Amino acid sequence: MAETEDSPVARGLLPRLIGYQLRRAQVAMFRDFARRVTAAEDITPALFGMLQVIAANPGLAQSRLAEAMGVERSAIVKVVDQLEARDLIARQPSPRDRRSHSLHLTAAGQDRLARLEELVLAHEAEFAGRLSPEEQAQLLSLLDRLHD
Repeated sequence: MAETEDSPVARGLLPRLIGYQLRRAQVAMFRDFARRVTAAEDITPALFGMLQVIAANPGLAQSRLAEAMGVERSAIVKVVDQLEARDLIARQPSPRDRRSHSLHLTAAGQDRLARLEELVLAHEAEFAGRLSPEEQAQLLSLLDRLHD
C-alpha cells in the first residue's frame, strides 16, 4: 500500500517500548501544562518543581536542590537566578557553610506558589481524568518502581 499524506506514519517497534510511551505521555502532559499553567502564570514545569522543593525544604542549599532535581550544579545557578529575579525566592547565607547559600520562598513566592498549585492540580486532574483514580494510583506506583 502506497503512503499518502493522510495515512498514519508507522512507528515500528516504538509503540511497544516503555521509554517511547513515557516520552509521548510526557510531551502531551507538558503541552497541556504549557496551555493551562505556563500561559496563565509564565512558569515552566521545571521552575514549578523547584519552587515545590524549596517550599518543602526551607533553607535548602543550592547544591542539594540540584541533586534533588537531577540537574548539574552549574545549571542550578541560572535557574535560581531566574526565580530570585522574579522575587519568588531569596538566597540567604547558609548558617552551616559560609561558602553556600540557603534558599527560601519570599512572601510573594508563597502567594504565587499557592496560585500555581491550584492551576497545576486542575491541569493534573483534567489530564489524568482519562484514568480512574485506581489507575492513576497504579500508574504512580509503577512509575515509582521504574524510577527507583
